[in-house]
Amino acid sequence: MKKSKLFTGIIAAATILTLVACGNKAKAAASNKEGEKERTYTIGVVSDTAKLTWDEVAKVVEKDGIKIKLKQFSDYNTPNDALADGSIDLNAFQHIAFMENYNKEKKQDLVSIGYTFVSPLGLYSNKIKDYKDIKNGDKIAIPNDVTNGGRALQLLDAIQVIKLKDDAPKSPSIKDIDKYIKDVKIEELDASQTAATLPDVTAAVINTNYAVDSGLKPKKDAIYLDTDNLSKVGDIYKNIIAVKAENKDNPDFAKIVKAYQTDKTIEISDKESDGNDIPAWK
Repeated sequence: MKKSKLFTGIIAAATILTLVACGNKAKAAASNKEGEKERTYTIGVVSDTAKLTWDEVAKVVEKDGIKIKLKQFSDYNTPNDALADGSIDLNAFQHIAFMENYNKEKKQDLVSIGYTFVSPLGLYSNKIKDYKDIKNGDKIAIPNDVTNGGRALQLLDAIQVIKLKDDAPKSPSIKDIDKYIKDVKIEELDASQTAATLPDVTAAVINTNYAVDSGLKPKKDAIYLDTDNLSKVGDIYKNIIAVKAENKDNPDFAKIVKAYQTDKTIEISDKESDGNDIPAWK
């Protein structure tokens, strides 16, 4: 009888230990499974408006086990370097022309996986109310990078401040100016600094994100927006979500793009950019 009770006790204890062990393994398995399910990606952005948009996208993809972290940059030069060296996984700040020029200069292979918006490039001034009032001797600030600078020159050509050569490339430079219709002085600055120069120049060509971040409202404050003639704004100026070529087929990235290209994103953009940005995926 005693042996029987002892044997039963041993079996019961072994059963309890087995159940505890299985329970712990189940918890560990569940934990591992959950860990495998959640994937974290860092997206590089430039403007405050972009951060608000991506915060909303992050909520949408969370249900798919995707966690988005944002890294905000203050200029246009470093987000692509960060993407190229693997510090971030995606970025969303540039248009196709800018990315293609970066790839050429840095010998990189960044690619687009989806459109975001077409942002207007605007001419702003604290000193004149109409671009037709630009006169000889005036100073005009433009971005100094090849693509935004080229687009700025196309803007000045459109309002007949300069005339570009007939064979000027898609992203022209100062050397592609055929003649100055108005004898102005063009000052090339980092795109992030053009808004700050408004007190010192007659007018400045400013990207929308920097204009909005500095308190300007493009539709209200710009004396000219190049998107007023949208047909003249080429596809190369459509903004994109960029990744390294080796990651372009990542299924998680496709989900991120889908979550971005929604009416909710348009709603946020309309509110924050005063309806200036035009969805490029439509």
